[in-house]
Amino acid sequence: MSVSGSKNAALPIMVAALLTDEPVELVGVPEIEDTERMAAMLRHVGASVDKLAPGNWRIHAASLTTCTLGADLTQRLRGSFLLLGALVARSGEAGVAKPGGDDIGMRRVEQHLEGLRLMGATFAEGPDAYSARAKRLHGAHIYLDIPTVTGTENLIMAATLAEGITVISNAAREPHVVDLARCLAGMGARISGAGTERIVVEGSNHLLHGTRHVVTTDYIEAGTYMMMAAATRGDVVVDHVRTADIHFVINKLRAAGVDVVEGAEHVRVRGGPMHAVDVTTWPHPGFATDLQSQFVALMTQAEGMSRVSEAIFENRFHHVKELVKLGAKVEVEGRSAVVRGPMPLHGAKVRVSDIRSGAALVIAGLCAEGITELDDVYHLDRGYQDLESKLRHLGADVERRIVDDATTLPHDLRGVIGD
Repeated sequence: MSVSGSKNAALPIMVAALLTDEPVELVGVPEIEDTERMAAMLRHVGASVDKLAPGNWRIHAASLTTCTLGADLTQRLRGSFLLLGALVARSGEAGVAKPGGDDIGMRRVEQHLEGLRLMGATFAEGPDAYSARAKRLHGAHIYLDIPTVTGTENLIMAATLAEGITVISNAAREPHVVDLARCLAGMGARISGAGTERIVVEGSNHLLHGTRHVVTTDYIEAGTYMMMAAATRGDVVVDHVRTADIHFVINKLRAAGVDVVEGAEHVRVRGGPMHAVDVTTWPHPGFATDLQSQFVALMTQAEGMSRVSEAIFENRFHHVKELVKLGAKVEVEGRSAVVRGPMPLHGAKVRVSDIRSGAALVIAGLCAEGITELDDVYHLDRGYQDLESKLRHLGADVERRIVDDATTLPHDLRGVIGD
């Protein structure tokens, strides 16, 4: 099974194309709903976005026609806030409606705004939007309270066109932050330290130039399929993965008794009896919050009691009540989920509330006896390319149905997983 391009890398890299008036060609862009939404936002501000081939996109922002994005564009994509730094850096102004995305807890933007203020931007906040202005951004030393990923990305992009040197301390170290820096370097930006807690950007007095960039592969998708293999006691080879990005997954699977063999650009997972292990999410290189839901589902099939703790977001256990419908024994205690297993799961009708909760329910459905029906599977379309076809390729009985009811909405799609 081949891993697609990284959603979390592709979104900021698409925005980075606004920092040049020359074409930027991207290879490996995942064909998912979130990248389509980002493309719509880029077109709205005046960029052309053309698909040259599946996963191969060309973005050309020769000139910008507007620097304002309304809620109709931003309400279902958290990454929309990434346009703030790029737009104010290039055009001196930006207006972005308050971002939407998954309901997993407070994802504050104060650090984005404070960093841009230190770089010379002024802000006005309305009930539904932020606006920013800056005659010219300048370098600054920015200390982040927490290593926010989108905040780090926003500030890196803004700093590339600022006057002087910008230092970002306590920066996020995720692989997609590194990939953004690699793309910007290809565009002529001078960036050092990406992948460490201290990133230094030497600003430029002119727009960056175009480039051709291959988007890194999605380590969250890779981790999801690795857990599917372990939970179902399968034998799966996951291709096109940077194993250095997922050592935290490999280590926890091995600790649970799963056989994991690393190759140069692949991992082989062979499932079997598992015992419970504890996990606490943490910024990279710790255990990714985007894999917490999936790990809870995995632990329903492990012997003993495990505690899965969420240190990043306070509201990321929507999947628990749905897993309980399938027969899982999971209780939420504060910011932890206590899982007892192994439990024989049974099919039921459940609702997907966000991308990663949906992935957890898919894992549970694959383990369950009988048919599991997932409503609102559009969430999965936001983060996983060709999910059904990849699962069927691995031997799963999965199909998608459109509800035949004139009263339903377009998001009332259902995924059905059989035993």
